[in-house]
Amino acid sequence: MDNFICAARFEKPDHIPIRFSINASCWHHYPREALLDLMEEHKILFPNFKRPSADWQPQYRLDAIKDKPYTDSMGCVWKTTDDGIVGTVVEHPLENWDAFGTTWKMPDPNKCDGLYEVDWDLRKKKWAEIKAYGGSFGGELRHGHTFLQLCDLRGYENLLMDMYDEEPLLDKLIEELEEFNLAIVHHFIDSGCSTMKYPEDLGMQVGPMLSPDLFRRYIKPSYERIMKPARDAGIPIHMHSDGDIRTLVDDIVDSGVEVINLQDLVNGIDWIAERFKGKVCVELDIDRQKLTPYGTPDQIDALIREEVSKIATPQGGLCLIYGLYPDVPLENVKAVMDAMEKYAFYFS
Repeated sequence: MDNFICAARFEKPDHIPIRFSINASCWHHYPREALLDLMEEHKILFPNFKRPSADWQPQYRLDAIKDKPYTDSMGCVWKTTDDGIVGTVVEHPLENWDAFGTTWKMPDPNKCDGLYEVDWDLRKKKWAEIKAYGGSFGGELRHGHTFLQLCDLRGYENLLMDMYDEEPLLDKLIEELEEFNLAIVHHFIDSGCSTMKYPEDLGMQVGPMLSPDLFRRYIKPSYERIMKPARDAGIPIHMHSDGDIRTLVDDIVDSGVEVINLQDLVNGIDWIAERFKGKVCVELDIDRQKLTPYGTPDQIDALIREEVSKIATPQGGLCLIYGLYPDVPLENVKAVMDAMEKYAFYFS
């Protein structure tokens, strides 16, 4: 069985699943060869790594290209200030409700995924080939599929006022958005995906972006329905959220989540261990705000050791992930990689 699924379901993984993601912007902020050297040196984190040719160039997402605004398939306009860093929505197509159902309509989920145009037939052909050779593939909604999508369409302040005012058009918009998301989910599940991810940031530095009451009224019911096909199919459900989500997490898990990806220091290592250890699998997002950019290699090692010793069990229940962005010293990049590989085989 896949090691990640073993960890997710407390079925004694061979080691703690670890993942190190390098943001595309890093390739023009760091010496390229130095990053490639680190990837070659860490064969557990990068088991299939092959050094690219000298003329290799990173591929940027369409919503992550500097000075080139991108309009997604929902009609939201994205801008960024650095190649590789996903931008923010600067134009909201439903800032005025008059556009709803007239100049703006929900796109066709058989032609796009909410961000980009998609040839689903081609994707399904590739997935079938992967499965024919004994492999597996994961399913994933776009990041920000529900709450953040509503923010992108209406604007954050408008959306919260809609919720407080109990705007009836908001219920209709959520219904249409849910139908769109369900269609995307079925593209993956009906093709036999091994996991299903529902990534969406809900937290701020302190507290969530909406109250628990508003979450339960407007967002949680939709989560439950778009996760239901995966639950019914016995597929592990993964949920990611940046920020402080402590007051929302019980409702999130209650929706059917088996693996919760959340940030370590903003939520608190001890709180995470007390709430989840031995109960729900945590994919722990290792600090990107304090220790890794500003601390020492020894402090980074101590942090990751503490996290593993407090949350991991021999049965599973912990995965580690780190996202590298510019301005982390290279010696600290190496320290994160070293510690992740070292403690991947440590169980408390």
